[in-house]
Amino acid sequence: MAVQQTVSKLFEKIFGSRNARLLKKLSRVADSVEFVEQSVSKLSDDDLRAQTDQLKQRIKDGTPLDEVFADALAVVREASKRAQAHRHFHCQLVGGKVLYDGTVAEMKTGEGKTIVC
Repeated sequence: MAVQQTVSKLFEKIFGSRNARLLKKLSRVADSVEFVEQSVSKLSDDDLRAQTDQLKQRIKDGTPLDEVFADALAVVREASKRAQAHRHFHCQLVGGKVLYDGTVAEMKTGEGKTIVC
């Protein structure tokens, strides 16, 4: 039993915990949103509104939802920043991806669960 625990801890040190691996994968999505945000933040209000129609058209044209996700979340983040003076934090973007994937994640008090939804 002790050998199994030692081997398990060794693997966790090398590969990270399951949670750490999931967070790393989810963080890549949030990083993509932050990259797209640079161009979205330069749009006028009218151009930002037009992004919704453009995203819908891309989906109708067959673009997979996963490929549109970062762009859509960047538009939502910018719209929220302009309309409510609230910019989604990195952990809130990760939470949005978790919900999009149909899974559940625990967030601590004060991390913005409402804005994630």
